[in-house]
Amino acid sequence: MTKRILIIGGYGNFGSFIAHRLSQEPDIKVIIAGRSEEKAKMLAESLEAEWAVLDIESNFDESLKAIKPDIVIHTSGPFQERGYDVAEACIRHKFHYIDLADGREFVANIFKLNAVAKEAGILVISGASSVPALTSAIIDKYKSEFKILDTAHYGIATAQKTNRGLATTKAVLSYAGKPFKTMINGRMQTVYGWQSLHWRKFKGLGWRTLGNCDVPDLELFPQRYPELKTIRFYAGLELPVIHLPLWLMTWLVRVGLISNLKNAAPFLLKLSRPFDLFGTDTSGFYMEMSGTDAANKPKRITFNLIARSGDGPYIPCMPAILTALMIARNQIHERGAFPCIGFLTLDALLDSLKPLDIEWKITS
Repeated sequence: MTKRILIIGGYGNFGSFIAHRLSQEPDIKVIIAGRSEEKAKMLAESLEAEWAVLDIESNFDESLKAIKPDIVIHTSGPFQERGYDVAEACIRHKFHYIDLADGREFVANIFKLNAVAKEAGILVISGASSVPALTSAIIDKYKSEFKILDTAHYGIATAQKTNRGLATTKAVLSYAGKPFKTMINGRMQTVYGWQSLHWRKFKGLGWRTLGNCDVPDLELFPQRYPELKTIRFYAGLELPVIHLPLWLMTWLVRVGLISNLKNAAPFLLKLSRPFDLFGTDTSGFYMEMSGTDAANKPKRITFNLIARSGDGPYIPCMPAILTALMIARNQIHERGAFPCIGFLTLDALLDSLKPLDIEWKITS
């Protein structure tokens, strides 16, 4: 039986890739939705999909009821600024809900909808993206090789020549220079967004600058993996000529000279475009897990991933795609509201990446 999947923000960077991928499935009917009729219709016609004009801030309930999807995929961030209105509407109308949220509190607190979602017989999944879906899948895959897994250091090195959406840029800048907590040496300690500046050599990329990023993992992993004593997540821009000025601006936020950098997102995004000439389309990810083995000797496993040809931004889409297909095909029977942890295996996620110009390697 064909299932109808509505993609909110379906013509955006992430939404359009999800739409392309799901439209290849014979048992799926894709509905591309957003505020722009022109953009939704253009992409829908190229994919032989449906389209709809939809604004999550205006008459959303009525629009959702008229479309009648089986599953809703919400890609329209930044989620750091959003409440659960979309998910709650899906629950009311009994449509399954998935989002690509990377907002720490948004994903970690999705359990507040658990009771009403379970009563409605609906599955609500938040954070079906790189964090925490992929990152937790990596730890789940390799934690059994440790007697004690006490440290997880990991990060993303972005490519300059990739589509940088305004919503994603706003999300990143919303916590730049702002304090947040992460587990360090067994206790929650304060760090600051895009600070703790350091360099790391990525296999296949060379040296990249990195800084602190606030992600759902920092809230969720101490509960899921209580043996972890240190959890550090970093991200970095490819070109130091862009990353270092951003780092300097975070100090203006930290000392209180400006309230935040989020409002400067359109200007900073425009300012970064000319530098594409000096960048590449290759991005990377690493996760370094360390602890002790069965013989109480130090052990380390590092997961390295390289994405070429501008394919890096597609990685965050895969958890939502796989989760939607599993729900559509009745392969997930759980009901309620959950972060996207424990639903997808690393093997399944990596298999989904094979058609792309992406490779990965494990070292120990």
